Amino acid sequence: MSHPHPELGPPPPLAEGALRIVALGGLGEIGRNMTVFEYAGRLLIVDCGVLFPEEEQPGVDLILPDFDYIRDRLDDVEALVLTHGHEDHIGAVPFLLRERSDIPLVGSRLTLSLLSAKLGEHRIKPETVQVTEGERRSFGPFDLEFFAVNHSIPDALAVGVRTPAGNLLHTGDFKMDQLPLDGRLTDLPGFARYGAEGVDLLLADSTNAEVPGFVTSERDISPVIDKVFDKAEQRIIVACFASHIHRVQQVLDAAHAHGRKVAFVGRSMVRNMNIARDLGYLNVPGDLLVDVKSLDDLRPEEAVLVSTGSQGEPMSALTRMANRDHQIRIEEGDTVLLASSLIPGNENSVNRVINGLTRWGAKIVHKGNALVHVSGHASAGELMYVLNMVKPKNLMPVHGEWRHMRAHANIAKLTGMSDDRIVIAEDGVVVDLHKGRARITGAVPAGYVYVDGTSVGDVTESALKDRRILGEEGFISIVVAVDSTTGKILGDPEIHTRGSGIDADAYDEVLPKIADALERAAADGVTDPAQLRQLVRRGIGRWVNESYRRRPMIIPVVVEV
Repeated sequence: MSHPHPELGPPPPLAEGALRIVALGGLGEIGRNMTVFEYAGRLLIVDCGVLFPEEEQPGVDLILPDFDYIRDRLDDVEALVLTHGHEDHIGAVPFLLRERSDIPLVGSRLTLSLLSAKLGEHRIKPETVQVTEGERRSFGPFDLEFFAVNHSIPDALAVGVRTPAGNLLHTGDFKMDQLPLDGRLTDLPGFARYGAEGVDLLLADSTNAEVPGFVTSERDISPVIDKVFDKAEQRIIVACFASHIHRVQQVLDAAHAHGRKVAFVGRSMVRNMNIARDLGYLNVPGDLLVDVKSLDDLRPEEAVLVSTGSQGEPMSALTRMANRDHQIRIEEGDTVLLASSLIPGNENSVNRVINGLTRWGAKIVHKGNALVHVSGHASAGELMYVLNMVKPKNLMPVHGEWRHMRAHANIAKLTGMSDDRIVIAEDGVVVDLHKGRARITGAVPAGYVYVDGTSVGDVTESALKDRRILGEEGFISIVVAVDSTTGKILGDPEIHTRGSGIDADAYDEVLPKIADALERAAADGVTDPAQLRQLVRRGIGRWVNESYRRRPMIIPVVVEV
């Protein structure tokens, strides 16, 4: 799915002294975050993430940004800055590095560690530049300064970009938790200082722009988790993001306090928690952790499992438990804690998992009935706070669906920012910052690139449409043998069907009609196999539609003998 802009042509050449901003993902959607900055012929990229497929994209594993805009200019890329270690910000990096492997990857210690583990699976050894909050680094014409921000993963950063065309501030994903679990506050003094210097364009997280007030502190979750542990009589299974180290820390603390042992379940969970523990981001008391294989040696009231699958992902550990397709079987009296919020579009999948777990007798605790998760994104009050503090000349809402970006724009208007200083763009729209003003100047292709198994970009929208038809309507294949000289039909046509929902005997009604149509075509001198296939397809299609109101895929096969 691309985002066409018929009213926008290709952008003009970049004016001298101007800065160009092109989002290749992350605008009008939650995921696939990637923004390209251009100044004086040099490029800087911030984030390179994936989008996870929805039900109307069957068979797709991941969705990548379209690299076509920069594919011929990869040698101009000075660096790729990664604001934090979530998949929607780093997941597409291996695919970009396949095209140029030595792009410097700039990020915090944890972000680069999580990414390096991912790249190791792709057999890519990256060139990394580790940075910390308060640090400044220059890459070509881009002078970068990094600011600490709170998020639902440690070590997240905002980045200030100083160029001769003006100063930018890209918040990345952030919130303003005043009591963060790790004591690492969003650097509001740094934002204020940078704002006093003059920020020409603010690109800020819009995800929670519709939510009033301020986000609840992560510390408020701990008593709720402790209460869940206090009431649980048997095993506790906690599902959360494999990157939410703070939430896992709260679970470990509660388990330790209640005399339980913890096992990590799921490959990404085990990998990420090992990295976090080794780097000191996760504090694990001595003998708290056990291997999942030794769970049988524990009494149910002694066991805690921390698993992936909070979004109902089909192959995740929790989904397989719900389907009775996992070595860990849900038993009557188990407690399942879903310690995450729903990503838009995953509601049906999560509800299926909750129903499956409930069927086997589990008690489900989730955000809807307990305060077991808070968002990692700033609410409207925090966004207004940042706008008033930074006082940017221009605003470009990023990271959000259309409604989120519009809500963010409305917040900016409340602070006194005029309409002509707010740029609401979407993927592929070109924004130029010139002489202190940001304007839309054109558009470039920024469609979806689908990863399906080992293929990247081979799956098209047409192929997905075929998959949807096959999944919803099934297919009918009809094989006809004809004389290669006369075009006359030889023998009776054969029909094969799958998933069409039509009884095999019903085709006895239409086969003679197909045979008659082919005989008439032969009499008229029609022998071209393509024309005969079209005749068969129309005949079967009309009959199925009139008789059953269905539209299966029809595959005619004409064999010349």
